[in-house]
Amino acid sequence: MNFVTATDFAAARAWDALPIAEIEGASVRLHWTDQPYVWHVNDGAEVFVVLAGAVEMRYRADGAEHRRLMRPGDICHAGPGEEHVAHPQGAARVLVIEKTGSV
Repeated sequence: MNFVTATDFAAARAWDALPIAEIEGASVRLHWTDQPYVWHVNDGAEVFVVLAGAVEMRYRADGAEHRRLMRPGDICHAGPGEEHVAHPQGAARVLVIEKTGSV
């Protein structure tokens, strides 16, 4: 058994991760960040769960940029090919489940 208290996790730099598990080709990682990621497209599905803090998820659809403020407990599912970027509002901790080796 392995127990993790998300709010206790801090990293040396933005988007560093604590690997939690690999399950049938998917990685489960806890990320700490206080800086935006980069616009990207995953080669598989991604599930993004805000555990602490707030994150503005920006995504492009139908030729326009959209924004959604995510708070603890909010979940985002990005399908393959959906362009997005996470912008934390201060320090945040997020659980990311995605294909192992994905960007």
